[in-house]
Amino acid sequence: MAREIDRRHFIGVVGATGSIALMGVLQDDDEDDEPEEDEFEDPDAEEGGQILVWDAGGTGGTYFPLSGEFKTIVEGETPHGLQVQSTGASVENVGSLAREDADFALIQNDINFFAYEGTGLEEFEGNPIENLRGVASLYPETIHVLTEEGAGYESIADLEGATINTGDLGSGTQVNALQILETAGVTDFDEQNADFATAADQLRDGDIDAAFIVGGWPVGAVEELATTADIDVVAIGDDLREELLDEVEFFAEDEIPGGTYDGVDEDVETVSVQAMITTHEAVDEDIVEEVTAAIFDNADDVTIKAEFIDLDSALDGMSIPLHPGAEAYFDAQGVELDDEMDDDEEMDDEEMDDEEMDDEEMDDEEMDDEDE
Repeated sequence: MAREIDRRHFIGVVGATGSIALMGVLQDDDEDDEPEEDEFEDPDAEEGGQILVWDAGGTGGTYFPLSGEFKTIVEGETPHGLQVQSTGASVENVGSLAREDADFALIQNDINFFAYEGTGLEEFEGNPIENLRGVASLYPETIHVLTEEGAGYESIADLEGATINTGDLGSGTQVNALQILETAGVTDFDEQNADFATAADQLRDGDIDAAFIVGGWPVGAVEELATTADIDVVAIGDDLREELLDEVEFFAEDEIPGGTYDGVDEDVETVSVQAMITTHEAVDEDIVEEVTAAIFDNADDVTIKAEFIDLDSALDGMSIPLHPGAEAYFDAQGVELDDEMDDDEEMDDEEMDDEEMDDEEMDDEEMDDEDE
């Protein structure tokens, strides 16, 4: 199916996919995992603490065991207990926070953005979930653009007219792919939609020219493909990357190190979405600050994605407003807050000032009317 994309409608293209989006929206380490019973011990809060519900992902992916490590840290460093629950990951976790059934959850930052803005996916279209609040970014879900080695695709712009697998229909991967292609000026291409394993098979068999795959490197499907076929990873760099970072709130700068995959010896510039800790606005500020401090003050105790979890990247790709408790912690640590967060606060202040001025003007007019 040949595609021509209009910048104003690239998200709407995905939004029309209905319930398929719920099935395929998150293609990361939790792909295809079904919710299973909680494998961790029941939480036990100390005096002055609370039992906090923490939604993770499927037990076979990264979200669930990483949340188990956070449970150990939080329960060891605070009076609170953490009830880690296995779930269907990001979209389901958004729903739990929206209903305030959970206190914290792991959610990809692009899904956070779509939910908060009420756009991008059928589940959120026209129904913004405005109680979501960010806590911290954890690790990148890196965007890989794969082609056959020597096929001549030196940049994303070269994919004009190509056959491209953009990820499962209705998935976050598809949304990311369409945005990147459109920003690069690729408006005419034959779009294929399938999961990562199928996309790898299609590329190996010559059925497609390129495939978008999103996940924390090394991605298993890409590792396996690279051992059986010669591949290139097309860079998302230079002006294209800068434009994406300027235009899209949920993208962050990223790089795939040379040697990550067989035959790809040089570092490859790209962008990523982020795995995030998310909460909702009703969670107590002190609790969020305590949980955030426990995790980042003891990041050395984390073994899963440990190389990424630190203060330097904790606000990368923050796509929704930061919870005041998390803001208090990062501010105390000297972490520079995003300019847009500051701008939002300034706008709120300006709006309040404008309202006060309007009220004063109205009062003056009323007084004048009374005098008359």
